[in-house]
Amino acid sequence: MWDLAEDEHAIALLEDAARRRIPIGAVCHGPAAFRHVRGADGEPLVCGKAVTGFSNREEEANGTLDVVPFLLEDMLVESGGLYSSAPDWQPHVEHDGLLITGQNPASSEATARQLLALVDVTKVLAPVDPGPIVQTEPTLTGR
Repeated sequence: MWDLAEDEHAIALLEDAARRRIPIGAVCHGPAAFRHVRGADGEPLVCGKAVTGFSNREEEANGTLDVVPFLLEDMLVESGGLYSSAPDWQPHVEHDGLLITGQNPASSEATARQLLALVDVTKVLAPVDPGPIVQTEPTLTGR
C-alpha cells in the first residue's frame, strides 16, 4: 500500500495491461495498486466493476486501521468500484471481465484459480512429471 499504489512504473504497467486487455488479478491489499490506475476509457480501473479487497472490518480486527496509509475498501468505493465482502477472514473473490480480486489471504487460491482459468494456461503448459521422489538421510559434515 505504501509502494505500488504510488509507483509510476506499476501504474503504467497496469494501465498498459488494461489497454491491451490482459487479465489483472490482486488479493488482499494488492488492489491498492489500482489506486491511480486508469482504464482504457480514462476512468479509474475499478469504476463500475465488482471488486473486493481487505475490508475495513478486517483492518479493524487486525488492529491496523491507524497503520495503513488509506483504507482499501474506501479507496475502491471512492474510485467507483462495486465493492463487496464476505464475513471477516472468509474467502471471497470478485470476477468482473478481465479483473479478478480476492478479499484476504484466504481468497488467494480461489483468486489464482480464476485468473488461471481466465488465461487458460492449461492449453499452454503441459504437466511436468517430476520423476520419483527419493528420500535420503541427512548427513552431517565437519565432524
